Amino acid sequence: MAIPVEEAIAALSTFSLEDEQPDVQGLAVLLSSERYATNSPIEYSDVAAYRLSLGEDTKAINQLNSLIQEGKEMASLLYTYRSCVKALPQLPDSMKHSQADLYLETYQVLDLEMSRLREIQRWQASAASKLAADMQRFSRPERLVNGPTVTHFWSMLKLLDVLLQLDHLKNAKASIPNDFSWYKRTFTQVSTQWQDTDTMREELDDLQNSVEDILQVLIVFCVESVELDFALLFPERHTLLRVLPVLVVLATSSEKESEALYKRVKINRLLSIFKRHYLILNHMGTIRAEHDDFSIRFSSAMNQMIILKSSDGADNDWSRDIKGNMYDTVVEGFQLLSRWTGRIWEQCAWKFSRPCKEPPVSDSQQDSTTFFDYEKVQDFVQDKLDTMLHTTFRKKKDLSRILSDMRTLSADWMANTSKADPEQRSLHQETAEMRQSTFYPRPVAPTAAQIHCLQFLICELVSGGNLRKPGGLFGNSGSGIPVEDLKQLETFFYKLSFFLHILDYTATIGTLTDLGFLWFREFYLESSRVIQFPIECSLPWMLVDNVIESQDAGLLESILIPLDLYNDSAQHALTYLKQRFLYDEIEAEVDLSFDLLVQKLNEIIFTYYKSCAASTLLDSSFTYACDDGEKYSVKPLRFDAIFKLRRVMILGRTIDLRSLITQRMNKLFRENIDFLLERFENGDLCGVVELQQLLDILELTHQSISRYLELDSYSLMLSEMQENLSLVSYSSRISSQIWNEMQMDFLPNFILCNTTQRFVRSLKGANHSSRRSNASTGKPYFYCGSHDLTMAYQGLAGLYRDFFGIPHMFAVVKLLGSRSLPGIIRALLDHVSNKVTAMVPKITALQEALPKSIGLLSFDGGIAGCQKIIHEILTWEAKSDVKIEVLHDLKEIGSALYWMSLMDIVLRQIDTTQFMQSAPWLGLVPGNDGQVKQANSDNTPFTTLLSSATNAVASSPACSNPSSFLVMSKQAEAASLLYKSNLNSGSVLEYALAFTSAALDRHYSKWSATPKTGFIDITTSKDFYRVFSGLQYSYLEDSITNPSKKQEMLGDSVAWAGCTIMYLLGQQLHFELFDFSYQFLNVAEIENTTVSLYQSADRSKSPNIFQGYEGILEAMRKARRLNNHVFSMLRARCPLEDKIACAIKPSGAPLHRMKFSNTVSAFETLPQRANS
Repeated sequence: MAIPVEEAIAALSTFSLEDEQPDVQGLAVLLSSERYATNSPIEYSDVAAYRLSLGEDTKAINQLNSLIQEGKEMASLLYTYRSCVKALPQLPDSMKHSQADLYLETYQVLDLEMSRLREIQRWQASAASKLAADMQRFSRPERLVNGPTVTHFWSMLKLLDVLLQLDHLKNAKASIPNDFSWYKRTFTQVSTQWQDTDTMREELDDLQNSVEDILQVLIVFCVESVELDFALLFPERHTLLRVLPVLVVLATSSEKESEALYKRVKINRLLSIFKRHYLILNHMGTIRAEHDDFSIRFSSAMNQMIILKSSDGADNDWSRDIKGNMYDTVVEGFQLLSRWTGRIWEQCAWKFSRPCKEPPVSDSQQDSTTFFDYEKVQDFVQDKLDTMLHTTFRKKKDLSRILSDMRTLSADWMANTSKADPEQRSLHQETAEMRQSTFYPRPVAPTAAQIHCLQFLICELVSGGNLRKPGGLFGNSGSGIPVEDLKQLETFFYKLSFFLHILDYTATIGTLTDLGFLWFREFYLESSRVIQFPIECSLPWMLVDNVIESQDAGLLESILIPLDLYNDSAQHALTYLKQRFLYDEIEAEVDLSFDLLVQKLNEIIFTYYKSCAASTLLDSSFTYACDDGEKYSVKPLRFDAIFKLRRVMILGRTIDLRSLITQRMNKLFRENIDFLLERFENGDLCGVVELQQLLDILELTHQSISRYLELDSYSLMLSEMQENLSLVSYSSRISSQIWNEMQMDFLPNFILCNTTQRFVRSLKGANHSSRRSNASTGKPYFYCGSHDLTMAYQGLAGLYRDFFGIPHMFAVVKLLGSRSLPGIIRALLDHVSNKVTAMVPKITALQEALPKSIGLLSFDGGIAGCQKIIHEILTWEAKSDVKIEVLHDLKEIGSALYWMSLMDIVLRQIDTTQFMQSAPWLGLVPGNDGQVKQANSDNTPFTTLLSSATNAVASSPACSNPSSFLVMSKQAEAASLLYKSNLNSGSVLEYALAFTSAALDRHYSKWSATPKTGFIDITTSKDFYRVFSGLQYSYLEDSITNPSKKQEMLGDSVAWAGCTIMYLLGQQLHFELFDFSYQFLNVAEIENTTVSLYQSADRSKSPNIFQGYEGILEAMRKARRLNNHVFSMLRARCPLEDKIACAIKPSGAPLHRMKFSNTVSAFETLPQRANS
């Protein structure tokens, strides 16, 4: 069934094509071929229809306008002229024979340019002659023709202005005489020269004696127009200011003429016009105040117009007042725009002589101004002129005729229903009420010819056809017109000049806001003798860059407005100057500047949100403790308007700025991640905390910006930069770097401090650290945004830079995640297994160096005798290198095992946190025996809640498709099973111990021989515990005799490795019974007890029996406490009583295969709670 057209149109009208894009660009966003629609297409040819004898005047106006247009084109040619000689090649000495050919080619190139310049010279002479002749024709004492009219005045002044511009450009362009000199040099027979005399000045000087009257009239017209703001557009005002000095010079060539001029125009009036401050800074305060005041009044007038449109049958007088107020406000706004833009022009002109935007008006306002223009004209010609005809001018036939002509050419009688034939009514029968006309306004604007004729008739009425009377146009008191009527005529006369500009308000605003001249730099190119300037010297880009650098929150949202200068300049280059090369230069600069704008805009946005993220994550206690904590806060900025810009109009092209910002922002995030990873790769393992902090800041920055832009996933970008996108890849740049640092630097060069649970870098010993390249210095916003926040975070990261501990392990676990963490664990376990295998021949060499019989230390010789016996047993002087290598291997094994114990602590803490979060949803509660049990064996509270909601929705008749709720319920059950399975997570340390046990089992026969008798072998055993006992005694003794040699290089890792191996081999009790250090301590304790029984009560006088042995004894006691701690931890985490230990296959699968005897658990040695 076909839909009626009316319904289809009504349906389409409901669709809105508007989006949320703010209007942050000016009017000149499109390149148009015609901007000034106020120009008459018929050039005043319809003036003859009004029978006012203005034929000669109109013909002269059309001729002058044609000359003006030609002059503008020639001025454009002169302004854009660039030297051709600079592009001509210079012949070397070897090609002097081709100089004639070069001259011929040069002449052909330059002749085309010189012909254009000669044409300009001829036109300038012809135009000056025609202007002088036109002035002379209207300066005759007898009046043969009507005129000149106000329009004619403007045409004369504009042509004179064009001639002045041509004369100035000719003298200012140094490239023109240079090219002409070269042109003459090529062929001397070319005798045409560019005249340096002022052609226009000579023509007018010859005729000034006969045109002094018209010159004075023009001067008076210029002065009154400037003083009364008669020129609405600033180009017209500048035309008056440019030609006024020339007119004064031409009109004051003699003392007599000067006196005649200064009688009509006082010299102070001329001085006040040119006494101006041209620096824009002197007017900024006034401009801002005028802008704020006008914005308030314009908004009020617009609100009144909205109320007027919504009210039906409004009072006629009230409606007329509102429309009149709107009209006056619009005119005032145009005058302000003209004044402000004129200030900028004048600033530029001042700078040239010293070489060291309003929003568009709505359509409703256009209708209102059109109606008001109609009402204004009709009210004046039908009411006010009617009143004047029947009162003041009743007996003055000449003046009455002029008023009648004004009513005839302007009155719209067809719209007047109450006055069908005003000429047939008797004048004496009319009362005041009857004379009041009632007409219905129509949106019919007056034509340019009507305004032209009305202005002429008003001038005729006021001046009586003699504009040379003293006092100016409306200052003539001898006209016989009452002051009140003269004031009404004056007001209407000046408003007539605004009508055409108000009607075509789009063209007027375009003209008033055209600042394209700020881009053009031909004057500076000429004076600087360069081909082109860098973009840093371009004013539009300087304005944009100033907004970016200042980071003013009020200006950032309007950052695109300076780019409208490129639109204005491109419009000017194409339609006015008509030069393609200028447009190409503008287009090239726009491409570069817009790329720089997007780049810097991205940097500002990225820096701001990263500073906010860093400020949010900064420890509050740190900022509270700082005296200047306020510097870590971020000044708020707004980018909402910029994020919504999808259609930016530049040079006729539509650019999606939001899309460009999103693309570059994704690239910026990837560059930042790559920089942080590269920075981490050029440092040691202790920098992992700083890496984790910076990545957390970057992730929060991504979350903040993602609220406004469609960025790529942060996890995706991180995986991409880590080269970890494959589903079967379990390695990444971070994990590879961590393992490389572990293997090349951390395990060889870091020592363990068991008390603080930290690894610190060894200051002595061999340095196995890898060679690192110097980290590149990144951009400031790659760190923490602002400089203060970067310094704060670097200070916090410096606290973790000299050690590796629990905070670093938290960072490692978070960065690697569950995907890459198993790879590190397996690599470490393989490293331990390889080290154990590598130690086998070294341990065998040390076993062979031991004596065949090793007895217990005797108590008879005391500690001195024990030390001597131990030295006799440990004859490893020839195996010193092997001993050092074994100690290093044990240190790396112990460091790896302790590193995994730290990881186990961190993972258990994370698992506990996750358990506390998920337990209420899974229905897990503590039981009476301390174990966790499920409150409801059937379903978890989470699945029960969703199942109940699904059943309720499915049973409701309002729900037509409950399938989505059923799927949600099934997903809840799957999630519950998944979380339950994760609760029973294993221990990394227990897995590492089982793996190490399996690695030791391959060498069990070499390190733990079974006694032949079945009893403990005391004297002949050379098991691992004997070797480790000797190694422990050796490096403890060396640490006392030479403190800088061994201890600082080994740390507590040796004890961790030795105790772990002995515990897993079942040699703990053997070690505790037969260790040399332990026996030495036992002998010292017995000797101390025995001696103390025979000492006198005054112990202060007794000699110290342990003198010289205090250090070694204290070191042995610390080693025994450390060994006991390690054994206790091993018994707690890997108890061996009645438990089948697990070996680990190369594939990672557990293999149950060996049983150990019962040992005392560490938990059984803890203090027991007293029975109540």
